[in-house]
Amino acid sequence: MTILAVILGRLADLYGRVRLYNLGFALFTIGSLLCALSRTGEQLIIFRFLQGAGAALLAVNSVAIITDAFPKGELGKGLGINIMAANLGAIAGYTLSGVMITYFGWRSIFLLNVPIGIFGTIWGYLRLKETGIKPVGQKFDYAGSVLYCIGLATILLGLAIGNPTSGRNIAILASGLVVFIVVIIVELKQKYPTLDLKLFKIRLFAVGTSTSFLNSLAFACGPFLRSLYLQLVLGYSALKTGVLLIPMEIVIFAVSPICGRLADRYGSRVLTSLGLAFNAAALFWFSTLNSKSTYTAVLISLLLFGLGMALFATPNVSSIMGSVPADKRGVANGIRMTLNQTASVLSVPFSLMLMTLVMPYAKLSQIASSAQLSNANEVPIFLKAINHACFILGIIVLLTIIPSSLRGPRQEGNRDTGSKE
Repeated sequence: MTILAVILGRLADLYGRVRLYNLGFALFTIGSLLCALSRTGEQLIIFRFLQGAGAALLAVNSVAIITDAFPKGELGKGLGINIMAANLGAIAGYTLSGVMITYFGWRSIFLLNVPIGIFGTIWGYLRLKETGIKPVGQKFDYAGSVLYCIGLATILLGLAIGNPTSGRNIAILASGLVVFIVVIIVELKQKYPTLDLKLFKIRLFAVGTSTSFLNSLAFACGPFLRSLYLQLVLGYSALKTGVLLIPMEIVIFAVSPICGRLADRYGSRVLTSLGLAFNAAALFWFSTLNSKSTYTAVLISLLLFGLGMALFATPNVSSIMGSVPADKRGVANGIRMTLNQTASVLSVPFSLMLMTLVMPYAKLSQIASSAQLSNANEVPIFLKAINHACFILGIIVLLTIIPSSLRGPRQEGNRDTGSKE
């Protein structure tokens, strides 16, 4: 999904967002069924790629379709409802996945997607209509797309496998960066580039995507660090840990539509900055927890983080999508998604890297992979490593408030194009 988002966004701009959205539902459904029927690990990987391609088509186009459909002054409301629906799915996933795997096996997770996917495909085909503006006479950039995929895949590989500070990983990362520099050079010369770097000349887009990346990195590190704390320090089971994280999703679910309406009325600058402040406070609070802390103390951090994400996410997406030209909304959302997904990929190695300032990487990697400590004597230093990582992440989010507060006023000019009101 991370690698394909920008390319699929560009294809959607060229050939129709609703068309590719419906195709995504169909591919996701077929991929889910094939995953459930797979007989080998290799088959499962291949079918998961097909399922992921369908999911990428859905994710890239949903926000762009909402932006096309909602009139000026109501985009935040539409995006808030979209985020609310996504978090409802996350809550259902927390509660249903463990139960279904326990009683019906892992294949049931994929089979559950099939009737939902069939309904979504048929409903989307019958109900959704193209409202966006398609560019005329533009061609797809094959050279830039191939180079982009190679460069991003190499960078992610260097960051995600093994020790990110090892010589091998540094060499892989350097190779990916060289390819990506070539991508930038090629795309700047293209008349109709896949990776449209000119979008970053738009202040709201540049600030929105950069702050979203930094906040997403901290947010994605949270579940990993909280799970380590709850399971290895407090001794909770994996299932109980998953259930205890639900309150954060409930807050996001409940508050996101309200924040969307507030963004429509007052703009995004204050709301996003306030959300980042709450997220930083959540991380600082979590960095103070110890081996005798209760779940109530953890809950305070979860509620702060949920409120912070609700205040930040919807207004920020509204700011980004409302600032770009109508015929660039697909690729713009693809860039936003790529940065957010890259942050998610980076979250575990970045968390471990921060923790290595207190505890050796080899030991941390062993603990993370085995999900257990060797003995009780390791708890104090392991807890210190978690607290240290949370404190640094809190500083990163706190500093992100500076560019967020400088994003400037809303640009209303691009909201009127591309939607039939």
